[in-house]
Amino acid sequence: MHVSPLVWIVTCLVILGLFVFDFFAHVRTPHAPTFRESAFWSAVYIGIALLFGLVVVWAWGSGHGGEYFAGYVTEKALSVDNLFVFVIIMSSFAIPREYQQKVLLIGIVMALVMRGIFIAVGAAAINAYSWVFYLFGFFLVYTAIKLVKDHGHEAEVEQERESRIIGLVKKVLPTTEEFDGDKLITRIDGKKVVTPLLLALVAIGFTDVLFALDSIPAIYGLTSEAYIVFTANAFALMGLRQLYFLIGGLLERLVYLSYGLSIILAFIGLKLVLHALHENTLPFVNGGEHVSVPEISTGLSLLVILGVLVVTTVASLIKTRGDRAASLH
Repeated sequence: MHVSPLVWIVTCLVILGLFVFDFFAHVRTPHAPTFRESAFWSAVYIGIALLFGLVVVWAWGSGHGGEYFAGYVTEKALSVDNLFVFVIIMSSFAIPREYQQKVLLIGIVMALVMRGIFIAVGAAAINAYSWVFYLFGFFLVYTAIKLVKDHGHEAEVEQERESRIIGLVKKVLPTTEEFDGDKLITRIDGKKVVTPLLLALVAIGFTDVLFALDSIPAIYGLTSEAYIVFTANAFALMGLRQLYFLIGGLLERLVYLSYGLSIILAFIGLKLVLHALHENTLPFVNGGEHVSVPEISTGLSLLVILGVLVVTTVASLIKTRGDRAASLH
């Protein structure tokens, strides 16, 4: 897959333009978005992502198009799980609903920048050392196990991590518990202080780094093309702010989502290990020769990812509906 520097520049400018538009059209004036507004713009951004996938198919073929769609679905699913953490952070700092948009948009831009760095590092490492796929694979399996282990305790884990981060920030910077509109920094008695909005942004920024550690190895398990990795991440993050307000209440009902994501991450981890064995150069594995193992196709990967997400979503909704019905009797 050859992507010229011009295509990279145009793609980055388009993505930047969409974020700038989002800021001036929706975030600049603080307000609590309605369900209708959130649903409309979520659909718009998902439509743009799907349209871009068709462009990939047209320009580089169905193989790379399938890789993009598999990567996009995986990153979108991981992003939905990340929204649960954002809900915890917003409630911990008691951020008013009308100010949450600004924090979310800045946090999403930070996430894209951090993922861009990880993507570049990951691409360089893969090009230089094929054994990096082993590390990515084992890390994803570890992450999958950790997701299952932490299931049901996500709020406690996040609040403990958050308190350590914010405690460190408060030792370095003067802070206030009062809001001053949607300002991140304000003045009290002529002295600059950090508002709860900036503290929430710091917490989101730190979690963005952790999310990138999970998502980048996951998508590199589906494609080795840096352009597809970057665009799938960018379009998955785009519209995440609207999705936050759209499915905020639904998140509590997706009780099995963590299990579904753990299955997906473990599956991609296995795919990476198989690929690493197929490309093996490590002298202590099969004498440094390639290992003849089956490789998982992109088509099968997409089917498994979609299938797991559908099953876990339906099972979650059935479970919560059953629990709600039982509580009424």
